[in-house]
Amino acid sequence: MTVPIRLQRDMGCTLAEFERWLPGATRGARIESIGAMYRVHAAEGMLEIRLEEKPPRRIASISLPVLSVTFDFLEMPEESRKIFLDYFDHYTRRGGG
Repeated sequence: MTVPIRLQRDMGCTLAEFERWLPGATRGARIESIGAMYRVHAAEGMLEIRLEEKPPRRIASISLPVLSVTFDFLEMPEESRKIFLDYFDHYTRRGGG
């Protein structure tokens, strides 16, 4: 899997949940918070994560939060981007059945 320098995706979580997960999902990297943008100084390089809350998705009577997340890998080689994103995805994945 190739991880581009800029990656945008929607996540099914609230802003508060994302902020709670971020330190663990980045393996304790130093994080600067600048409004709705987070600059992550990971061991492998630097990236910026931008967040935007979207209207919830509704399925019948169920309402699911939607958070638009954009990753900008500024100083991170491709293999490091893949390793970072694999761990980030594993950490933020919810169980389900």
